[in-house]
Amino acid sequence: PAAASKWVRLNVGGTYFVSTRQTLCREPKSFLCRLCCQDGPELGSDKDETGAYLIDRDPTYFGPILNYLRHGKLIINKELAEEGVLEEAEFYNIASLVRLVKERIRDNENRTSQGPVKHVYRVLQCQEEELTQMVSTMSDGWKFEQLISIGSSYNYGNEDQAEFLCVVSRELNNSTNGIVKEPSEKAKVRHLLRSIN
Repeated sequence: PAAASKWVRLNVGGTYFVSTRQTLCREPKSFLCRLCCQDGPELGSDKDETGAYLIDRDPTYFGPILNYLRHGKLIINKELAEEGVLEEAEFYNIASLVRLVKERIRDNENRTSQGPVKHVYRVLQCQEEELTQMVSTMSDGWKFEQLISIGSSYNYGNEDQAEFLCVVSRELNNSTNGIVKEPSEKAKVRHLLRSIN
């Protein structure tokens, strides 16, 4: 009898779940703890013919709630809406889970509002002897993408100089609307003149 009383059957919207009282009482102020873990339960709840507590909620969203109580991690299947899990976390009064789901929803909204990452590409032409210096002095977030040999078009004395196209890229930082304009050449010159004066 003592071992049997440690297990609790829940009938959530017609689907059965079995868990331990210890798991259901992880959040002392939660609906589930008040339902089945306190002496002389605060919440009067009907039981079905099998002795399972009847809870009139969507069983689809109860899985993430119960798993959170089991291991303390928020795991939501891709086909489930986070807003549905939030609704159930609020109903069951699991404050720590409510905070986690709200953070995830906010993070996802921020990620989608920023839009796709934008890149700027530049192609620089250089000779073989300039290549090392050019790549080593790249700054401001520029990174090397590709090197294309275009043969040797210069002939200095007895040596041919190989020519290359160097492709570099830089990721644009997203502003509030996801668009960042690079300063125009005029703006760059004005900034340079101001810094000289």
